[in-house]
Amino acid sequence: MILIRQITKLGIAVFTLALLMLIVNSCSNFNIYPTSEDIKLGKDLAAEIKKDTKDYPLLNKPEVKNYVQGIVNTILKSPLIEYRGQFAYTVEIINRDDIINAFCTPGGYIYVYTGLLKFIDNEATLAGILAHEIAHAERRHATQRISKAYGAQELSNAVLGEKKTKMGELAANMFSGLSLLNNSRDDEYEADEYSFKYLQSTQWYPGAIKFFFDKIKNSVNDNDLKVLLSTHPLPQDRYDKVIEMLKKANVPPPNEKNTLYHKYFEFKKNL
Repeated sequence: MILIRQITKLGIAVFTLALLMLIVNSCSNFNIYPTSEDIKLGKDLAAEIKKDTKDYPLLNKPEVKNYVQGIVNTILKSPLIEYRGQFAYTVEIINRDDIINAFCTPGGYIYVYTGLLKFIDNEATLAGILAHEIAHAERRHATQRISKAYGAQELSNAVLGEKKTKMGELAANMFSGLSLLNNSRDDEYEADEYSFKYLQSTQWYPGAIKFFFDKIKNSVNDNDLKVLLSTHPLPQDRYDKVIEMLKKANVPPPNEKNTLYHKYFEFKKNL
């Protein structure tokens, strides 16, 4: 009888665990982390990046940093921004022309490579990219991925009564090479969607990220795009979804006033 009860308890635990894992995998925004952990992870990453001057040499040109920070500050005025005042949303420029990329850590530390700044052609495109990166932080994509990757372990510990692993230990394996910033397609779709939404309340053309996609597709040097495409996959349907959003919102064609091509041309002279 005791053995039967033990088997029954084990069966219930296994069933409960299987049910919880099904919920984890089916819930797109599942996250075991509080926002305070996003902030802590971001601070830790920022400290590591600051120490690694070989891979992340920071550009010492306040005029460049201030220009990009000013764009970020305008985007943050969007009523859709949830963590304004909680996440850092500070900009650093990484002085590497060989890399065309930008990324945002949990907690809102934004990094932009000089290679990206030189690659694009107008201010609206930069605003679209920055809004996309802000969306990754706002939608908490990195800690969601950590949650899903290690959620089964945590749920197993809880259901079977084992000692719970610390959150910091859960994330440790994903710090190496900033691998936690490798975005899934679904993350990219959502970040594009929110980039569009954030820019709708600004002076910039809201679908400007499509100019970046066009430039990537027409690029003759794929080596420069390896890092970008490893962290930001670019299937054709990402482009198609942006075009669809523009049509649904009935957005007029872009012009100099909402792309600021000439203003950006002058800015690039400082790089």
